[in-house]
Amino acid sequence: MDGNGDAVDDQPLNPSLFPLFPAAASTVTSTSSIPQWLSNPSFTTDLSLINDAVYSLPRSLDDVQEEDAQEEEENEAKQQEQEKLPHSYELLEEEEEEQEEEEDSDGDKYGERKRKKRSKRRNKKKKISKEIGDSKFKSIHSNDYYFDSHPDHDNLAYGSLYRMDVPRYKLKNPEQLSGYMSQGFYGLTHRFSTYDKDADIDALDTKLKSSGRYWSPNNAALEHHKNLKRLRRYPPKNSSHAVPADFIPLSDIESSPHRGDESSISNNSVIEESWEDEVLRRTREFNKLTREHPHDEKAWVDFAEFQEKVASMQRQKGVRLQTLEKKISILEKATELNPDNEQILLFLMRAYQKRDNTDVLIGRWENVLMQHSGSYVLWREFLHVVQGEFSRFKVSDMRKMYAHAIQALSAACNKQFRQIHQTSKPTDSAMVHLELGLVDIFLSLCRLEWQTGHQELATALFQAEIEFSLFCPSLSLNEPSKQRLFKHFWDSDGARVGEEGALGWSVWLEKEEENRQRVMKEESSDKTDEGGWTGWSEPLSKCKESSTSLENVSHDDAAVEDFHEKIENEDIKQEDDTESLLKQLGIDVDAGVDGEVKDTLTWARWSEEESSRDSAQWMPVRAKSGAVTNFYEEPNEEVDEQFMREILYEDVCEYLFSLSSTEARLSLVFQFIDFYGGKISSWVCTNSSSWTEKILSLEELPDCIWQNMRRLQDELNKSQSMSGEFCFEFLFDGARGIPQRTEMMKFLRNAALLCLTAFPRNHILEEAALLAEELFVTRMNSSSCSGAPCQSLAKRLLKRDRQDLLLCGIYARREAFYGNMDNARRVFDMALLSLAGVSLDLQSNSSLLYLWYAEAELGNSNGSKSDSLSRAMHILSCLGSSATYGPFNSHPSSLQLLRARQGFKEKINSLRSKWVRGFIDDQSVALVCAAALFEDLAAGWAAGIEIIDDVFTMVLPERRSQSHHLEYLLNYYVRILQRHREQFTLSKAWDAVTHGLQIYPSSPELFKALVEISCLYTTPNKLRWMFDEHCHKKPSVVVWLFALIFEISRSGSLHRIHGLFERALANDKFHNSVILWRLYVAYEINVVHNPSAARRIFFRAIHACPWSKKLWLDGFLKLNSILTAKELSDLQEVMREKELNLRTDIYEILLQDEILS
Repeated sequence: MDGNGDAVDDQPLNPSLFPLFPAAASTVTSTSSIPQWLSNPSFTTDLSLINDAVYSLPRSLDDVQEEDAQEEEENEAKQQEQEKLPHSYELLEEEEEEQEEEEDSDGDKYGERKRKKRSKRRNKKKKISKEIGDSKFKSIHSNDYYFDSHPDHDNLAYGSLYRMDVPRYKLKNPEQLSGYMSQGFYGLTHRFSTYDKDADIDALDTKLKSSGRYWSPNNAALEHHKNLKRLRRYPPKNSSHAVPADFIPLSDIESSPHRGDESSISNNSVIEESWEDEVLRRTREFNKLTREHPHDEKAWVDFAEFQEKVASMQRQKGVRLQTLEKKISILEKATELNPDNEQILLFLMRAYQKRDNTDVLIGRWENVLMQHSGSYVLWREFLHVVQGEFSRFKVSDMRKMYAHAIQALSAACNKQFRQIHQTSKPTDSAMVHLELGLVDIFLSLCRLEWQTGHQELATALFQAEIEFSLFCPSLSLNEPSKQRLFKHFWDSDGARVGEEGALGWSVWLEKEEENRQRVMKEESSDKTDEGGWTGWSEPLSKCKESSTSLENVSHDDAAVEDFHEKIENEDIKQEDDTESLLKQLGIDVDAGVDGEVKDTLTWARWSEEESSRDSAQWMPVRAKSGAVTNFYEEPNEEVDEQFMREILYEDVCEYLFSLSSTEARLSLVFQFIDFYGGKISSWVCTNSSSWTEKILSLEELPDCIWQNMRRLQDELNKSQSMSGEFCFEFLFDGARGIPQRTEMMKFLRNAALLCLTAFPRNHILEEAALLAEELFVTRMNSSSCSGAPCQSLAKRLLKRDRQDLLLCGIYARREAFYGNMDNARRVFDMALLSLAGVSLDLQSNSSLLYLWYAEAELGNSNGSKSDSLSRAMHILSCLGSSATYGPFNSHPSSLQLLRARQGFKEKINSLRSKWVRGFIDDQSVALVCAAALFEDLAAGWAAGIEIIDDVFTMVLPERRSQSHHLEYLLNYYVRILQRHREQFTLSKAWDAVTHGLQIYPSSPELFKALVEISCLYTTPNKLRWMFDEHCHKKPSVVVWLFALIFEISRSGSLHRIHGLFERALANDKFHNSVILWRLYVAYEINVVHNPSAARRIFFRAIHACPWSKKLWLDGFLKLNSILTAKELSDLQEVMREKELNLRTDIYEILLQDEILS
């Protein structure tokens, strides 16, 4: 409710919570002991005024009804007189009267009664508005104050019509409303409520005043008017007293601050200003702040972002460009004062990108990178910019850029390592972060090679870097010597990472040295048997041969030239034979591709063959003895094709670098396993840069997102009355992409086993190796087996190291997963019983074993629920009470449960000092989860989640956002709530999930839980509101994917789904997301069935992501019905120009068609 704020009374304003009632000062007695809200004058107001006002309402209604009756009689008399008059000869009126006569002839009097009622209603409204206009209140104020049962006009400023939005209001003196009391309550009656539709519009411009509600174009123009003054409330600066959380007093406005008053905000908590006033005020504040604090990064960034807000309010393009220039000048000044600040440099380069062309922008980037060559953040942004430029993109150019980035970052890492080594200091976090960034850049290179079709090179890069970093010989060598030694290994026949019989570079070098020493001993023994040394001498024949060889150099050169001519003639002859063969098959080579391939289905078959070859040819080919084409022999096509897939040392040497920190080396191995589709436990936080880079570069859904989406779709189908009409797998025609192949799982198993020699007893690597073995065995042998598929490998590893207790736990979990609970219990019991005989370091892993054992028992579906519960309680009570473990006999007693509860409390309290300092590991997280699970089973879910809530208070919020251990703990917390969702209110689970999404906005687990809870307890609109909020404030590819699957699974509005796609791809951060573009094209083809729209989206997609071969092939597979053969041929030519690896020639498809025909 907003009135006219221009009229200001001279009388002092009395504070009141309820400004609708007049305040009588004489009836209010205020004491210091009574709170402010109890001393409000509204509690002692003379209510006779209200009674009089209400009592006057029936009388006014009677008067209005009497006058309405008189007017009705007059109108009826006028109508009778008009009926007696002759009809008019105008055509339109005649037709209308004829229609009325026909209606009257039918005897239907309903229309006449309806017209009378409408005329009565209009007359009543006129009378009421006339009375209100002539009232005493109208004489005092030019604009009326009224009650409106509809939403407030100012809601437009909030950008939506949501009913929970709080409208702005202005506090008015209650005494000013006293004259209105006699008429105000009359407006509460909805059918008699009338008002001036422009009563709340300030007199800014007469053109803006017109009828319409607050969403009308006129009121929208008013809201965006520069001179519209708004009432804004600001918290008082340096307030000494804290405001209670349950009551916020609203003080009256005594005076409005002026524009020129710089201390207005500090002295007054409420100001009234227009948009131009706000711009001037904020600019003054930012200028003062940046002068006083020139090294405050946030101040400069906020100042630059404020220019974006100013530009959004400008309609003219020239004015927006001027604002952009101002933003650039602000950031240039900030960069001059803070030359080493990476975030300010990033904002400056992004501002340059909006103004400059590509060549100028690349030049600016090169200058920046020359000065900051060791910045991973700047290199990453630069590579994204260059890779997204369609006109400049080429695979060879991108390789050069990545080579420069890796070499620069590697040099920075080596420099820091030498400094640390000289001072004998421990490895600092800055170097670890730099090496982690270097690993992320390397992974981006491998993704680029894989997505452009060069899968063999991507695999070779992984093999070379893992060998170079993890299995380097323990020799003090500089970098050039190290690379020369590695070249010897790469060019040899030694097996590399992932291949059968691989030993690692260092072990291979040792064996090579042993073989060389043995050969030297054998040669020396042979020479000893022959006799002593007889002096230096050369055989005469040898001298003659050398002299003749020098004389015949010219003859040999002539022979080589003759050989070249012979080879060229043979090539020409072979081409002629190929052309003649094609002509015999009916293919005219001279006509060109356009004349040959006239059927788009041929291009579709070509794309299918190309995809199948991509899936099969991912492993580099090793050169065998005699397999490589000899220079002096005739060429062999099969050998040449294999030679093209061979990766030489020169292809990988520019991208090799050394890693010194354990964190970076583990990150390389884990990302390598994840890259090839291996299943691996959670090892990285979803807020980390490696996770962000992985999600942004997705071409198809990974397992961590795909499985959550599949479960979510099943839940959505169950919640609906009928099954969903759309299946998410169908959207991508096999959205999982190429199935995880048997050979790839074998490759991953071998690589993981080799990496275990560098990281012994690493349970994440051991689990990855066992899971890869399972996938390999199940694909090789589909028949069911008695034990887990990884049983033989696990036993072989346990024979090698019998004290690896975590390996026992992992193997037992796999047995339990396949339903072999007896085998699992046997292995778990063996591991827990042997804890007393191992070292203290191994005993620290006991919490993981106990937790895994208890979860396996609770997940056992074969046994009874009570038996599984008793077994889990027994296991957890042994952990809590620190008692020696014994096999299960009976349910634990109350004394054992009490000791376990007390023991868990003591152990968690002992973790407090470590967690406060940030030392969080898997064992401590497992202990907290075990304690929460114990309380959940013993005392209920409330006690279980209370333990996790208390633990979260030990860690600072900024550390929580970067810890994958705490993210796992939060997911465990949410899973407990979901198991007991029928026993608590919605707010508990909703608050936990929404709070978690504030910390981890890219977590698939939390978004799955959010959708599941929303489908059970809330409306779809509330979930859409949540998705929109996260897409606006903290956007990520995961948010957009879950929002899209929710709408698509529910067969949502096409406009809503199109809006989500367009909003996501309009964001500069997600404009180059391949998976979003592929999803958009598939949606238009498979759901909307609009090929023309899909064609437009496809061309936009390849322009934004020119490196994605899968995206290009989608056009051949899905759009061959709308694209012509000429267009498909041109697309293939562009793919060749961009240097994407094409393995299939279109002539092969044509030959296959001719042979089949």
